[in-house]
Amino acid sequence: MDIDIKQAHGACHCGAVQFEVRLSDGLRSARRCTCSFCRMRGAVAVTADLGGVTITQGEGRLVTYQFNTRTAKHYFCSVCGIYTHHQRRSNPHQFGVNVACLSGISPFDFADLPVFDGTNHPSDGHCSGVVGRLRYQVVAG
Repeated sequence: MDIDIKQAHGACHCGAVQFEVRLSDGLRSARRCTCSFCRMRGAVAVTADLGGVTITQGEGRLVTYQFNTRTAKHYFCSVCGIYTHHQRRSNPHQFGVNVACLSGISPFDFADLPVFDGTNHPSDGHCSGVVGRLRYQVVAG
């Protein structure tokens, strides 16, 4: 895995939605979040600037989900339901991109990930940051 990757091709599970992404800091920005939505979806996200995601196929297949303050916009394929990316509430000038949608990259490629406190959100006046680490260890079989 090239942690300094600058660009990647991405797609949902069924391939109806495809995109190109320019990553802001390669895979170094990989993280999880504790907010109610991220906790349930369980995705690892990396960062792209707002202009860094270009939908190359299936833009009409994307659906948007918003909740609570309705600031963040979460995008999903309407065919297979896979979350591809979201416009962040913490920084609306950025996208979080689902690494599982990126060609050749798996969430299980990351042995150690920071987990950010999305429950006590900085936009709500909280001083949140990293609240834990998520580790993946391969067990010899």
